[in-house]
Amino acid sequence: MENVEKPWPALWSLVIGFFMILIDSTIVSVANPRIMEGLNADINSVIWVTSAYLLAYAVPLLITGRLGDRFGPKKLYLLGLVVFTLSSLWCGFAQNVETLIAARVLQGLGAAVMTPQTMAVITRIFPPDRRGAAMAIWGATAGMATLVGPILGGVLVDGLGWEWIFFINVPIGVVGFILAVRNVPALTTHPHRFDIPGVLLSAVGLFLLVFGIQEGETYNWGTITGPISVWGLIIAGLVVLAAFVAWQRFNKGEPLLPLGLFRDRNFSLANLGITMVGFTVTSFGLPLIFYYQLVRGLTPTQSALLMVPMALISGGMAPVVGKIVDRVNPKYLAAAGLTLMAVALVWNGLLMQPDTPILLFLLPSAVLGFANAGIWAPLSTTATRNLPPRQAGAGSGVYNTTRQFGAVLGSAAIAVLIQSRLAAELPSGPAASAGGGMGMGGTLPEFLHAGFSTAMAQSILLPAAVVLAGAAVVLFFAKPQPVQDWGAADGAGASAKVDAGLDSAG
Repeated sequence: MENVEKPWPALWSLVIGFFMILIDSTIVSVANPRIMEGLNADINSVIWVTSAYLLAYAVPLLITGRLGDRFGPKKLYLLGLVVFTLSSLWCGFAQNVETLIAARVLQGLGAAVMTPQTMAVITRIFPPDRRGAAMAIWGATAGMATLVGPILGGVLVDGLGWEWIFFINVPIGVVGFILAVRNVPALTTHPHRFDIPGVLLSAVGLFLLVFGIQEGETYNWGTITGPISVWGLIIAGLVVLAAFVAWQRFNKGEPLLPLGLFRDRNFSLANLGITMVGFTVTSFGLPLIFYYQLVRGLTPTQSALLMVPMALISGGMAPVVGKIVDRVNPKYLAAAGLTLMAVALVWNGLLMQPDTPILLFLLPSAVLGFANAGIWAPLSTTATRNLPPRQAGAGSGVYNTTRQFGAVLGSAAIAVLIQSRLAAELPSGPAASAGGGMGMGGTLPEFLHAGFSTAMAQSILLPAAVVLAGAAVVLFFAKPQPVQDWGAADGAGASAKVDAGLDSAG
């Protein structure tokens, strides 16, 4: 019998790598102008430095989650961490943009291997009714990484150069590897037949869909090349994914994605909720940062200081919320957190005027901290509560895929909305130059400040509306049922006996 007597060191060891890979989803965007200059690249090539990573990260998550069930989450996590760390070193030493893009693809694949294992290990070493605090730490890490990434990137680029947004991963990766080897348990593996048609269909479908949405703005939602168009790719992706779901339904062997997971109402609703959260946390930062830096003239470091209340409160409140979520119905905490996030975003929108005292933005930043702490633990705890350990990797893969898909949707949607609001609020000539300024990190003439501020304030209302819809979704969570069969493993084990008990319960 396996028995994880000290699950918390395992959790903290995993959190280090998880934070690092999520930071890299957003950190590069602010370094684009310096990368263009340093590698003598054009804007389209540099955009692919981020796009290639996000594609390589999002597409394999369903597959890598299942691999963790088959070969063990610890082995997969360590393999992904090695790939991610070495490719980070390669990124920093890249001498041209093509090499950098290739290294970013490898980095994204490493991240895709790691991510589902973090959540799967938590699901298996913490019993469902004592998982809240652990999921709170995991979730707060995800939330803060997504929000802090662009700001941290700016600080590093300002102080050390663009290469250091990659070099900084190397010592963190080494420390994370040593800690994971020492503290993360080698959990029981489960024999799975690998669903090759399912792997191919899911990979192709997700690639077409994510690529189409992610690159839609780049190609003005029109033709990419020859007969291939953005909407053609999106529709083709949806068709292939529909074929994937049909195959999972009728596959008489063992499917890649056990559709039975979605019979659990809370798992389905939690995945819908995390999609909306992914959309929101990815999209709201863009108009806010543009306002801070182009209208108010703040440096990335100064912008980072306005995020301090959010980071401190979110980190400080996460363990508190984690303890509460194991004692009360999670839907109330999640609904409160999502509503608070909507309030904070609307508050930011109201403040986004050219002459607002800049320190006032610390107040909605603080509200965002409380909101962030209240969202992630209830959602992830609810999603994983009824997962049997043999399907922890599959469930984690689904949950992380939907979160990442929401992030891709949010990134694409906010870019389209910002452009349309700039076109509406600014004269056509200045609007075009302002758009160029946004992409290149330029300054904005003072006579455009009012219109630009209005456009950013209007844009931030979209993520506010989406996260408010998320609050409505979580109100339909079913009340958690009492947990059985975990006591035999001292509340923290992962054994064959526990697996069998949970399989029958699940």
